[in-house]
Amino acid sequence: MSFFSFGQSAEIDVVLNDAETRKKVEHKTEDGKKDKYFLFYDGETVSGKVNVTLKNPGKRLEHQGIKIEFVGQIELYYDRGNHHEFVSLVKDLARPGEITQSQTFDFEFTHVEKPYESYTGQNVKLRYFLRATVIRRLNDIIKEMDIVVHTLSTYPELNSSIKMEVGIEDCLHIEFEYNKSKYHLKDVIVGKIYFLLVRIKIKHMEIDIIKRETTGTGPSVYHENDTIAKYEIMDGAPVRGESIPIRLFLAGYDLTPTMRDINKKFSVRYYLNLVLIDEEERRYFKQQEITLWRKGDVVRKSMSHQAAIASQRFEGSLKPVIRSPFQLVCPDS
Repeated sequence: MSFFSFGQSAEIDVVLNDAETRKKVEHKTEDGKKDKYFLFYDGETVSGKVNVTLKNPGKRLEHQGIKIEFVGQIELYYDRGNHHEFVSLVKDLARPGEITQSQTFDFEFTHVEKPYESYTGQNVKLRYFLRATVIRRLNDIIKEMDIVVHTLSTYPELNSSIKMEVGIEDCLHIEFEYNKSKYHLKDVIVGKIYFLLVRIKIKHMEIDIIKRETTGTGPSVYHENDTIAKYEIMDGAPVRGESIPIRLFLAGYDLTPTMRDINKKFSVRYYLNLVLIDEEERRYFKQQEITLWRKGDVVRKSMSHQAAIASQRFEGSLKPVIRSPFQLVCPDS
């Protein structure tokens, strides 16, 4: 037994009011594993109970107040000492005093703004959580419960196709086209590649999906590229006039919506990388940015009314991606 009573004399538990009916989704943790968390949307109310259970019934627990917080924060792994909070709400549950028996406190955060999607990446983590605290003179008793937030979008009004002619002068000239520039996370990328001139011996062609995570600003910018998928679209030498179809299903890959300049701390962008490899193992490639978004109209039937309203709020940052014609660089012979 500690003479100064440093050991916690009570336990805290946070329980959501709709825990039995609210949907859970898998979300990647910092160590790369996946756990299930309660799913919320922007504008939804977060309510529940905080249970304070005394470990020694009959023994009083003195405190300086009991509170619960709803927090949205960004943590940059290279700056772990600083947590950047973009949402911070507090509810006082009890004034300073003492507890002589286990108690339950109700809480409600009404129509909470949750502007960004939960995200765990290579160098950054954006998380939402509830934190209940029994404030004490020496050591607070704290319990945190993470939730996951998804941002929903509607179909973009403008979704132009991507069409380009690329090539190496007098060596290779191809035309490729993707059916659109913005895709939802369960979408299918449909396109084709048409060979107009082939004077080098190509043996293999693939499309990669690349995720680029950018953190920091100014001189302290970090870029992390992660190849999410490799999709072979051709094996063998093409001839002039040949057309290669593309059909890439996104549902099987671990993707997030495109995130641009989130709270001025980080961005997540996606690119389609067309790669051609010749018989001498030389690689020719061209990257094209695409926009990914989370489709909201499928789940709207089971969503609460407030979440359905929130799903209509399509963030207007999804502007059409336009690229000018590009010349592939011919490697040295």
